[in-house]
Amino acid sequence: MKKLLIVFHSRTGGALQMAHAAAAGARREPSITVRLQGAVDSGPAALLEAEGYLFVCPENLAAMSGAMKEFFDRCYYPVLERLIGRPYATLICAGSDGTSAARQIERIATGWRLKAIAPPLIVCTSSQAPEDILRPKHIDAAALARCEELGATLAAGLAFDIY
Repeated sequence: MKKLLIVFHSRTGGALQMAHAAAAGARREPSITVRLQGAVDSGPAALLEAEGYLFVCPENLAAMSGAMKEFFDRCYYPVLERLIGRPYATLICAGSDGTSAARQIERIATGWRLKAIAPPLIVCTSSQAPEDILRPKHIDAAALARCEELGATLAAGLAFDIY
């Protein structure tokens, strides 16, 4: 069975909800094993074992979260030249924009020569005030459905060798 690795980091719960929705969509594909793993617990071995990836994190100060950045820092060189052509997608839980975080992940994926299967899916929570930024997030059903659809799409493409 092919494996889809979903690596996530979430501080206020929004990115975690998105990761769970994507995993639920991916698990609809019976021939794919889905591994949902926190960025702090994931590493090069998990990347090498999987045939496809979904990277999920919040935007923090116009960048990917520090824990996700640390995951990429830890894994970058050990897997360099070993993941070429594998498919990936990105989910960003953003307070206002999310494009900088998505761009950072895209640059790392480009270095690994991964293949993006969709544009980054950015869910904006419109959290601007400090109390809103730190408050636990609730992602609405429509946004979670889009995350679920992206997970299902990535898994189906893996199952049918489309990527």
